[in-house]
Amino acid sequence: MTSQPDPNLPEAAAASDAATARIVVLSAPGRQTALWLVTILLAVIATAVLLRWDEAMLTRSAWAQGLNTAAGPGLGARGIYAFTGQIDARTFGLFMLDVDSGTVWCYEMARNRPGDPVYMRLVAARSWLYDRYLEEFNAASPTPTEVRQLVEQQRVARQAQAARPGLATEASQPTAAPAGTAATSPSPAPTGGLKLPTTP
Repeated sequence: MTSQPDPNLPEAAAASDAATARIVVLSAPGRQTALWLVTILLAVIATAVLLRWDEAMLTRSAWAQGLNTAAGPGLGARGIYAFTGQIDARTFGLFMLDVDSGTVWCYEMARNRPGDPVYMRLVAARSWLYDRYLEEFNAASPTPTEVRQLVEQQRVARQAQAARPGLATEASQPTAAPAGTAATSPSPAPTGGLKLPTTP
């Protein structure tokens, strides 16, 4: 006859609980496949976002492939840009800029009467293709020619001072006044005298 452990003893109760309370977790085979599939799809989406894949990936031109336009070779920003701005104290407009053709134009946003719908009216347009070749037009003083003349005068004056180094140091020294006369301020040193050219 075999002896049964006494259920009132703590060791016997713990041994019987361990034998009956064993928990085993088994995952369903389809669930693990689904988790792997979701992981792979998320990795593909993250890669596409980082590499900026889109439907036009195979049809777009290379970055170095430039466009030759009337404005010159295709360098820098291209296309048409639109921005709003104030035309005068009470009207606003839509400004358009076509970089490829070298044109700017403006539409006024206007109404006939308060409460009427807003309409767009072409206010101005022009090409700047030849404007960039102008050196002086409607320029306030000093004009670019006057600035160039001032710069040339300044260079000549600096070269003259560099050729005569003693003149600058002697003129900057204060002179002592003779005994019995009031001290006077020294005369200013010649600086090359920059003068604005007079316009006829």
